[in-house]
Amino acid sequence: MIDVHLMGAFYVTMPAWKIMREKGYGRVVNTSSNSGILGNFGQANYGAAKMGLVGLTRVLANEGRRHNISANAIAPVAKTRMTEDLLGPLGDALSPELVTPLVAWLVSEDCDTTGEIYSAAGGIISRFFIGLTPGYHNPALTVEDVRDNWGVIRDTEGYIVPEGPQDELKKILDTLTGASD
Repeated sequence: MIDVHLMGAFYVTMPAWKIMREKGYGRVVNTSSNSGILGNFGQANYGAAKMGLVGLTRVLANEGRRHNISANAIAPVAKTRMTEDLLGPLGDALSPELVTPLVAWLVSEDCDTTGEIYSAAGGIISRFFIGLTPGYHNPALTVEDVRDNWGVIRDTEGYIVPEGPQDELKKILDTLTGASD
Protein backbone atom coordinates (compact mmCIF):
# COMPACT_ATOMS: atom_id res chain seq x y z
CA MET A 1 0.00 0.00 0.00
CA ILE A 2 2.70 2.49 0.93
CA ASP A 3 4.77 1.59 -2.15
CA VAL A 4 1.81 1.98 -4.51
CA HIS A 5 0.03 5.02 -3.05
CA LEU A 6 2.72 7.10 -1.37
CA MET A 7 5.94 6.09 -3.09
CA GLY A 8 4.18 5.81 -6.46
CA ALA A 9 3.08 9.44 -6.21
CA PHE A 10 6.52 10.49 -4.98
CA TYR A 11 8.40 8.80 -7.83
CA VAL A 12 6.01 10.14 -10.48
CA THR A 13 6.20 13.67 -9.06
CA MET A 14 10.03 13.86 -8.84
CA PRO A 15 10.79 14.11 -12.59
CA ALA A 16 7.76 16.34 -13.22
CA TRP A 17 8.83 18.59 -10.33
CA LYS A 18 12.22 19.24 -11.96
CA ILE A 19 10.53 20.38 -15.17
CA MET A 20 8.00 22.53 -13.30
CA ARG A 21 10.79 24.26 -11.37
CA GLU A 22 12.71 24.95 -14.58
CA LYS A 23 9.57 26.38 -16.23
CA GLY A 24 8.52 28.36 -13.13
CA TYR A 25 5.01 26.93 -13.18
CA GLY A 26 3.20 23.75 -12.24
CA ARG A 27 0.27 22.07 -10.57
CA VAL A 28 0.23 18.89 -8.48
CA VAL A 29 -2.93 17.19 -7.24
CA ASN A 30 -2.48 14.12 -5.06
CA THR A 31 -5.28 11.73 -4.20
CA SER A 32 -5.58 11.12 -0.48
CA SER A 33 -8.52 9.52 1.32
CA ASN A 34 -10.74 10.11 4.30
CA SER A 35 -9.34 6.76 5.52
CA GLY A 36 -6.00 8.53 6.00
CA ILE A 37 -7.26 11.92 7.12
CA LEU A 38 -9.88 10.62 9.54
CA GLY A 39 -8.84 7.00 10.04
CA ASN A 40 -10.90 3.96 9.11
CA PHE A 41 -11.19 0.63 10.90
CA GLY A 42 -9.01 -2.10 9.39
CA GLN A 43 -7.13 0.19 7.01
CA ALA A 44 -3.92 1.05 8.86
CA ASN A 45 -1.61 0.53 5.87
CA TYR A 46 -3.92 2.30 3.40
CA GLY A 47 -4.62 5.12 5.85
CA ALA A 48 -0.92 5.63 6.55
CA ALA A 49 -0.15 5.80 2.83
CA LYS A 50 -2.99 8.23 2.13
CA MET A 51 -2.10 10.52 5.06
CA GLY A 52 1.51 10.36 3.86
CA LEU A 53 0.25 11.93 0.64
CA VAL A 54 -1.11 14.84 2.67
CA GLY A 55 2.36 15.37 4.16
CA LEU A 56 3.97 15.12 0.73
CA THR A 57 1.45 17.61 -0.67
CA ARG A 58 2.08 20.10 2.14
CA VAL A 59 5.86 19.92 1.65
CA LEU A 60 5.50 20.33 -2.13
CA ALA A 61 3.24 23.34 -1.56
CA ASN A 62 5.78 25.01 0.71
CA GLU A 63 8.68 24.26 -1.62
CA GLY A 64 6.73 25.18 -4.74
CA ARG A 65 5.43 28.60 -3.68
CA ARG A 66 8.53 30.48 -4.84
CA HIS A 67 8.45 28.65 -8.20
CA ASN A 68 4.74 29.26 -8.95
CA ILE A 69 3.99 25.58 -8.34
CA SER A 70 0.92 24.65 -6.36
CA ALA A 71 0.21 21.31 -4.73
CA ASN A 72 -3.13 20.26 -3.29
CA ALA A 73 -4.75 16.98 -2.30
CA ILE A 74 -8.20 15.59 -2.89
CA ALA A 75 -10.00 13.02 -0.79
CA PRO A 76 -12.77 11.79 -3.09
CA VAL A 77 -15.71 9.64 -2.09
CA ALA A 78 -16.99 8.08 -5.28
CA LYS A 79 -18.49 4.93 -6.69
CA THR A 80 -15.76 2.73 -8.12
CA ARG A 81 -15.34 -1.00 -8.60
CA MET A 82 -13.75 -1.07 -5.16
CA THR A 83 -16.56 0.85 -3.40
CA GLU A 84 -19.74 -0.04 -5.30
CA ASP A 85 -20.62 -2.96 -3.01
CA LEU A 86 -19.88 -0.89 0.11
CA LEU A 87 -21.92 2.15 -0.91
CA GLY A 88 -25.10 0.39 -2.02
CA PRO A 89 -27.77 2.69 -3.47
CA LEU A 90 -25.88 5.78 -2.25
CA GLY A 91 -23.19 4.94 -4.79
CA ASP A 92 -25.41 6.14 -7.62
CA ALA A 93 -25.19 9.70 -6.25
CA LEU A 94 -21.40 9.48 -5.92
CA SER A 95 -20.30 9.58 -9.53
CA PRO A 96 -16.53 9.93 -10.04
CA GLU A 97 -17.32 12.52 -12.72
CA LEU A 98 -18.39 14.86 -9.92
CA VAL A 99 -14.78 14.93 -8.66
CA THR A 100 -13.45 16.16 -12.02
CA PRO A 101 -14.55 19.83 -11.70
CA LEU A 102 -12.56 20.17 -8.46
CA VAL A 103 -9.41 18.73 -10.03
CA ALA A 104 -9.86 20.89 -13.14
CA TRP A 105 -10.08 24.00 -10.92
CA LEU A 106 -7.06 23.04 -8.80
CA VAL A 107 -4.86 22.63 -11.90
CA SER A 108 -6.11 25.77 -13.63
CA GLU A 109 -3.91 28.82 -14.02
CA ASP A 110 -6.53 30.90 -12.18
CA CYS A 111 -6.30 28.82 -8.99
CA ASP A 112 -3.56 30.10 -6.68
CA THR A 113 -4.53 27.87 -3.74
CA THR A 114 -1.79 25.57 -2.50
CA GLY A 115 -1.20 23.14 0.37
CA GLU A 116 -4.85 22.36 0.96
CA ILE A 117 -6.99 19.22 1.10
CA TYR A 118 -10.47 18.92 -0.38
CA SER A 119 -13.23 16.38 0.01
CA ALA A 120 -15.28 15.71 -3.12
CA ALA A 121 -18.44 13.59 -2.95
CA GLY A 122 -21.64 13.65 -4.96
CA GLY A 123 -21.19 17.26 -6.07
CA ILE A 124 -20.21 18.45 -2.57
CA ILE A 125 -16.80 20.10 -2.33
CA SER A 126 -15.46 20.79 1.18
CA ARG A 127 -12.11 21.77 2.64
CA PHE A 128 -10.34 19.57 5.18
CA PHE A 129 -7.80 21.47 7.26
CA ILE A 130 -5.34 21.00 10.07
CA GLY A 131 -5.98 23.36 12.96
CA LEU A 132 -3.88 24.26 15.98
CA THR A 133 -5.60 25.29 19.20
CA PRO A 134 -4.29 28.08 21.44
CA GLY A 135 -3.52 25.39 24.02
CA TYR A 136 -2.23 25.83 27.54
CA HIS A 137 1.11 27.29 28.64
CA ASN A 138 3.01 26.82 31.88
CA PRO A 139 6.82 27.14 31.91
CA ALA A 140 6.91 24.70 34.87
CA LEU A 141 4.59 22.18 33.16
CA THR A 142 3.78 18.96 35.00
CA VAL A 143 1.67 15.95 34.07
CA GLU A 144 -0.91 17.21 36.56
CA ASP A 145 -1.08 20.53 34.66
CA VAL A 146 -1.76 18.63 31.46
CA ARG A 147 -4.45 16.56 33.21
CA ASP A 148 -6.06 19.57 34.89
CA ASN A 149 -6.04 21.70 31.72
CA TRP A 150 -6.95 19.00 29.22
CA GLY A 151 -10.16 20.85 28.32
CA VAL A 152 -8.23 24.07 27.65
CA ILE A 153 -5.67 22.18 25.55
CA ARG A 154 -8.41 20.57 23.44
CA ASP A 155 -10.65 23.68 23.16
CA THR A 156 -10.94 24.62 19.48
CA GLU A 157 -11.99 28.23 20.08
CA GLY A 158 -9.36 30.57 18.66
CA TYR A 159 -7.62 27.90 16.58
CA ILE A 160 -5.35 28.78 13.67
CA VAL A 161 -4.86 26.96 10.38
CA PRO A 162 -1.08 26.91 9.94
CA GLU A 163 0.31 26.87 6.41
CA GLY A 164 3.54 25.31 7.65
CA PRO A 165 5.85 24.86 10.61
CA GLN A 166 6.67 28.58 10.60
CA ASP A 167 3.10 29.37 11.63
CA GLU A 168 3.24 26.92 14.55
CA LEU A 169 6.61 28.33 15.60
CA LYS A 170 5.22 31.88 15.45
CA LYS A 171 2.33 30.83 17.71
CA ILE A 172 4.82 29.25 20.14
CA LEU A 173 7.08 32.31 20.11
CA ASP A 174 4.12 34.66 20.61
CA THR A 175 2.91 32.56 23.55
CA LEU A 176 6.35 32.35 25.17
CA THR A 177 7.01 36.07 24.78
CA GLY A 178 3.49 37.17 25.68
CA ALA A 179 2.98 38.75 22.25
CA SER A 180 -0.40 37.05 21.84
CA ASP A 181 -1.86 38.63 25.01
